[in-house]
Amino acid sequence: MKRESKRPTITDVAEAAGLSKGTVSRVLNGGHWVSPDSRAAVEAAIKKTRYRVNPHARNLAMSRANTVAFLLTEGQRVLFEDPNFATLVRETGRALAEQDLSLVLIVAGSPEEQSRALNYITAGHVDGVLLGFSSHYGNPLVESLLDAGVPVVASGQPLGFEGRLSCVSVDEVVGARTMVEHLRSHGRSRIAFISGPADTPGGVGRLEGYRRGMGDLYDERLVASGDYRREAGEEAMRELLRRDPDIDAVFAANDAMAAGAVVVLQESGRRVPEDVMVGGFDDSVFATQSVPQLTTMQQPFARIGSEMVRLLLNAIAGEQPASLVLSTRLVERASTAAERLVSSVRSE
Repeated sequence: MKRESKRPTITDVAEAAGLSKGTVSRVLNGGHWVSPDSRAAVEAAIKKTRYRVNPHARNLAMSRANTVAFLLTEGQRVLFEDPNFATLVRETGRALAEQDLSLVLIVAGSPEEQSRALNYITAGHVDGVLLGFSSHYGNPLVESLLDAGVPVVASGQPLGFEGRLSCVSVDEVVGARTMVEHLRSHGRSRIAFISGPADTPGGVGRLEGYRRGMGDLYDERLVASGDYRREAGEEAMRELLRRDPDIDAVFAANDAMAAGAVVVLQESGRRVPEDVMVGGFDDSVFATQSVPQLTTMQQPFARIGSEMVRLLLNAIAGEQPASLVLSTRLVERASTAAERLVSSVRSE
């Protein structure tokens, strides 16, 4: 008796098409999130393997969740310590609400949390993912989401995934260079820099902007690294003062670290801005709550949020990845204010 050949599966189709099972699944479920070339390859593989679609399963899969995930791949501390995160969640939520879509927040800092997040997202509970701050180079969770064909839009340039997903970022290099040039315009030359993590977009771009702004004055001894926490700014500032007590300005890669630097400078007996000017990046509450208030580079978080949602909806509709780069704006406050310096000189 002749044994009936094995019925072809979605895995067989994926192998014949040279694509992921996620891409094949999207073609079978209506063609969402798939490029024309991939769709053609899948259709050819279906004919070659003689794969037959289960109509019931297809009808279930074609239903939309009308929900988007905001994915944070850092630890839970970011929820409570980073005011920019709350601002971006609020703005993306507002933009989604205008489209009658819901937002679910997923915090996945540990490998176990990331595994659960991947299972939840790829099970069809959301239509796409907004990727939050500080996605590190080659993040394996992001890689898995892309392999599964999930539409993803990142906040900031996604290191290691350039061209594979849409993103909305600010011009990190120009913003940082603008701050350094601002400090130099006040006659400061020993300008230290507290950088962010070297495997994040801000960590890379803002260091490059600082380097360009310093030009021939660049000195690697004046660079210390941090992780965007206020405490990291304090630690880096102490180290920088040990290396060079004559520092006359400090630029930190975010406001939290800049605020930490101010505390250490004041503890050491140095006046801000008279002895040492301080600049930050973001224009967060850390900038306005610092004493003195911080000069900083303002990120347009409201527009970043709305543009992320727009690009995600485009990705869900099957459009190719796109990258949008926005400008930052210098906001001058007391930590570099020339008026305060003039007043101090007159009082002496």
